[in-house]
Parts: sequence; C-alpha cells; structure tokens
Amino acid sequence: MIRFENVGLRYGTEAEVLRDISFTLQPGSFHFLTGASGAGKSSLLKLMYLAHRPSRGLVTLFGRDMALVTRRELPELRRQIGVVFQDFALLDHLSALDNVALPLRMAGTPETDVVAHCSEILRWVGLGNHLHATPSTLSGGQKQRVAIARSVINRPRLLLADEPTGNVDDGIGMRLLYLFEELYKLGTTVVIATHNEALIRRFDHPRLHLDNGRLMVLPARGRVHEARAKDARANDPGPIDSRGE
Repeated sequence: MIRFENVGLRYGTEAEVLRDISFTLQPGSFHFLTGASGAGKSSLLKLMYLAHRPSRGLVTLFGRDMALVTRRELPELRRQIGVVFQDFALLDHLSALDNVALPLRMAGTPETDVVAHCSEILRWVGLGNHLHATPSTLSGGQKQRVAIARSVINRPRLLLADEPTGNVDDGIGMRLLYLFEELYKLGTTVVIATHNEALIRRFDHPRLHLDNGRLMVLPARGRVHEARAKDARANDPGPIDSRGE
C-alpha cells in the first residue's frame, strides 16, 4: 500500500525535516503516528497524501512510484485517500452536508444517494441537527466531526488523520476512533497522528514514531484483543449526542 525508501524532505534550503525515512504499510493496516510537536508528523502525512514530493528517496503508493506519476494522474490517486486536516479545510460557503458530499459528487454518485449517505454519517457523528449549517456557525469540535465525516464518506483505500480528536472531548474522541477502527476492519489502511496516549493504549496498534525527523516503527503492545472487543461492545458507538461538542 505505502512504501518509503530512504526518503528525505526539506523546505527550500533549510535542513531536512525528514531524514532517511524507510517503512512499509501493508493494505488494511492501522498505525498511529506519534512524536513531539515539530518532529515531522504533518510533513510525513503530506508526503502520504501527495501534497509534497520528497527531496530524495522513493515513495510508492498503491503500487505506483510517485516520481513517475504525472500531474494529470494525481487527482485520481488522491480520490482514493481520505484526509482529516488539523485546520479542518472546510469550504465556508458550503453547508456541513455539502462539505461532506464533495468526494461523492466528484466521483459521480447519484444525488439521491449523496444526500442519504451524507445525512446518515452526519447523524452518526452527532450533527443530525446541523446538516445545513455553514462552518462559521459551528464550534471547533463540530467542524472536526464534519471533516472526519467527509474523510470517510467515500470508503477510501487510505485514511490519514492529523490529530483528529484534538478538538473534541475524550468521549467523542473514543467514538470517532471506533469509526476509524470499523473502516480498518473493512480493509481501509489507516494512519492517525495523535498525542493522545489514552487512545493509543486503548486501541493498541503499531506506531510510526518520529524523533527529530527520523522514524522508528514500534510494534503494538500485544494487549489481548478480546478485551478490546468486549470494551467496544460495552461502549457501542451509536450516534453521538448532537448536543456534544
């Protein structure tokens, strides 16, 4: 699914922010991306969602060498990637529903299906009463949930999320992680950048850990998955209360 070989990234003439990055993510895997602020997490995600090209090294995505991909081919590849940005990247003139609908409309999904699917996912994340609200009328936590709904609506092959629970409380954050977990179980490759150690401990997936621009792959702790499944059943992620932030 994703392969990096000796990748480096620098901005302009500055020192490299990522150095000698090498790893492979198999299809249908789930990894947390961790590291201190400034370690390079956002830069690594940008390489994964094709916002930047590396300064050196090889990046392979969906079996394609990114150095050989033309600008004309990039949009089709990007449509296979769902991204949750730290700053939400919502379009201010569109409603919550229309923001979420963008990937489906770009893919040519019939409009009746677009409205039904987007309404359903927004209800699930607790925004059923805000379908037609514009971003300027929503709180930070609500905008975050719109951004997450948009990232998953088209069942992407690859889901990348940059601090997706940073603007919501712990209860909602846990529910959103269950959503990512369900996509992972359905075959989506998931990478989540986070500082939230409680979520990392609860879901127990391997880590891509960045330290001063260099990467280490840390295995899962090996906690018994049956306990996590029991906990998931006890905390069934039904629709989030729309009154929550």
